[in-house]
Amino acid sequence: MAEFTMELNDEQKEVRDWLHGFAADVIRPAAAEWDEREETPWPVIQEAAKVGIYSLDFYAQQYFDPTGLGIPMAMEELFWGDAGIALSIVGTGLAAVGVLANGTEEQIGTWIPQMYGDANDVKVAAFCSSEPDAGSDVASMRTRAVYDEAKDEWVLNGTKTWATNGGIANVHVVVAVVDTELGSKGHASFIVPPNTPGLSQGQKFKKHGIRASHTAEVVLEDVRVPGSCLLGGKEKLDERLARARERAKAGGERVKNAAMATFEASRPAVGAMAVGTARAAYEVALDYAKTREQFGRPIIDNQGVAFQLADMRTSIDAARLLVWRASWMAINGKQFTAAEGSMSKLFASETAKTVTAQAVQILGGNGYTREYPVERMHRDAAIYTIFEGTSEIQRLVIARTLSGMPIR
Repeated sequence: MAEFTMELNDEQKEVRDWLHGFAADVIRPAAAEWDEREETPWPVIQEAAKVGIYSLDFYAQQYFDPTGLGIPMAMEELFWGDAGIALSIVGTGLAAVGVLANGTEEQIGTWIPQMYGDANDVKVAAFCSSEPDAGSDVASMRTRAVYDEAKDEWVLNGTKTWATNGGIANVHVVVAVVDTELGSKGHASFIVPPNTPGLSQGQKFKKHGIRASHTAEVVLEDVRVPGSCLLGGKEKLDERLARARERAKAGGERVKNAAMATFEASRPAVGAMAVGTARAAYEVALDYAKTREQFGRPIIDNQGVAFQLADMRTSIDAARLLVWRASWMAINGKQFTAAEGSMSKLFASETAKTVTAQAVQILGGNGYTREYPVERMHRDAAIYTIFEGTSEIQRLVIARTLSGMPIR
């Protein structure tokens, strides 16, 4: 087990500087254009693939970093560049984590490479969990998966929403209900291979922020996938459902579902994204406050501005430490006994909203225009308190974990 440290090693520093350079030289110059276009920035993803950032090998190296700091470090630097473009680059990772968390070794080896493609033929993947009537309330999920034993196929029907890369993905990972009586415990995850009949893109959403990231509905109409596309396999699913039924009868412990396993693994990474956006806005505000003069002096000479910047930097550093702690715990197999993963996402997400709003305020009228990037950063930051578990849900998870009570 790696010791917890706040100091990156030489290799990690080299990777961080490499990512920072890509974010500064490639992502940032393109940020305003793709925010306005509200389209997937394929040329930027292609550039990321050419240099090795958008690749299975790169994310595997970061994911299995024994210190746990590889992924949060990478996320912070890329999202420092721009949240919308960065999400287009890393959005495939959520689907990949879904397979890593629930799949067999064979499924991991078969499907994750197809999610990325290669530098000459870039692909993306989508993780499809939320539905029009089932966001935070995953027990209300209506997408069904029915097993056709004669053909060893699963038949999927339903509509997913808020899917990053939904409809344009090469591979879709879909969470569906396989046992309606077990609520959220009766869910399973399925791979929908490329060009599978019955899967189509529904509405593409025009969003407040992260507009360079494609978000859409995914419609499933009699989508048939081979039995081998059930993540973890049918034997494992049958065993899990049997345990869930027994525990339900006995009123026993909660059994985690497929979607929750994915989100638990990804929460610190989302916190790192938020840290990157907050840090970017803080740096713009700090530079502006040093050079903007009013009443004959830089505005940073005023306590009202200087104290805001002090609070901004303090919150950013605290958020990063919570993210790093949770990431280190996760890679070293330490249980989140105090919901440390949710803590990291909650605090970092709220920090991003607050810090970007303060940055806009420090820049005054300039901060409210698109001539300065803090306006876009402020819009982007709103998503962190919403996706992959709202701040309210994170607080609920933390409260339930600490109290052991079914708080509603």
